[in-house]
Amino acid sequence: MNDIIAAARARGRSQLTEVEAKQLLSAGGVPVADTRLATTADEAVSAADAIGYPVVMKIVSPEIAHKSDIGGVVLGVEDADGVRATFAQITDAVAKAAPNADVDGIAVQAMVPQGTEVIVGGTTDPQFGPVMMFGLGGVFVEILEDVSFRIVPLEQRDAHDLIREIKGFPLLDGARGQDKADVAALEQLVLKVSAVMDSNPDIAELDLNPVFAYTDGAIAVDAHVVLSDVSGGTA
Repeated sequence: MNDIIAAARARGRSQLTEVEAKQLLSAGGVPVADTRLATTADEAVSAADAIGYPVVMKIVSPEIAHKSDIGGVVLGVEDADGVRATFAQITDAVAKAAPNADVDGIAVQAMVPQGTEVIVGGTTDPQFGPVMMFGLGGVFVEILEDVSFRIVPLEQRDAHDLIREIKGFPLLDGARGQDKADVAALEQLVLKVSAVMDSNPDIAELDLNPVFAYTDGAIAVDAHVVLSDVSGGTA
């Protein structure tokens, strides 16, 4: 069992924190926004200095799903003084809104440029086993449900077809004046995620949303991983 997953299991948790999920994916070669856990303001400053400003800061707790709703997310922190002030601000806000929550610390994340949003996900189908999903982000996945699926593990042709099957693919291909996305980079990202799922059967659900696609490269900005229970179902 992967060490990150084993540590979460040992703590009795059914899902990874965002930092843990990104560590798991990064170890598998998936490009993710640099994200580091800080338990003190000094650690947060060190992390931000290493990542480079500006940074995003988020509360890390398996018990807090909607971080923004309670003041647990701050964007665009510009310098060390801002990191210290934001660390205190988030800590105080969470203590008031969720005083009994189990908090691991605060994530310090690189604030990457906006790109074309896509979503890459995975789940475990009772019949077919691990299955991957791809679609455009935002309204396309939420309202139009414009997504495609493939059974894990994926081969190169599967990744090629998965991306091109969605109705919104022309937007990735430069239609309507959109920047043409680096589809080859998206294919490689999909293949890396497939490999992570295939080599970690403890993963019941995986969600990378958003993934930013650029004209050169692609990167997962947020990641969510749910673990299976001991009987093989979603915990």
